[in-house]
Amino acid sequence: MSKLSVAIGSDHAGFAYKQAIIDHLTGRGYTVKDYGTDSSSSCDYPDFIRPVAEAVAAGEYDRGIVLGGSGNGEAITANRIPGIRCGVCWNTQLAIWNRSHNDGNVLSLGERTVTQEDALDIVDTWLSTEFEGGRHIPRIEKIDAKRYP
Repeated sequence: MSKLSVAIGSDHAGFAYKQAIIDHLTGRGYTVKDYGTDSSSSCDYPDFIRPVAEAVAAGEYDRGIVLGGSGNGEAITANRIPGIRCGVCWNTQLAIWNRSHNDGNVLSLGERTVTQEDALDIVDTWLSTEFEGGRHIPRIEKIDAKRYP
């Protein structure tokens, strides 16, 4: 099985971890596209998060990773794009559930909420976890179709 392609972006508060994740993933053979930011200077996260989510939704990349201080604004921004299922994960168990139950295609991390070591473990877990399908498929279909009972 070939490695997944990953789009990644952050604001200033997620910049250091973004750089570490890029190095980590490229060292393991992943194709990674960096959508910025390019420094720790203050910036607006939607400018870098939205293009990541759009690229994943368009099928240009298999998965996306977005980062900020908490990861919450980044997840909200990513989830505005149809077809994106982004969750904030602060441990590996959440990363497993995000993928296995929700078929998450964008991961959001908060640099101020986890250690860099934990962030790399979360990324590895999230990228290696498969969607379970089954009982979760109708739920995902409802999210993407925006139809509810």
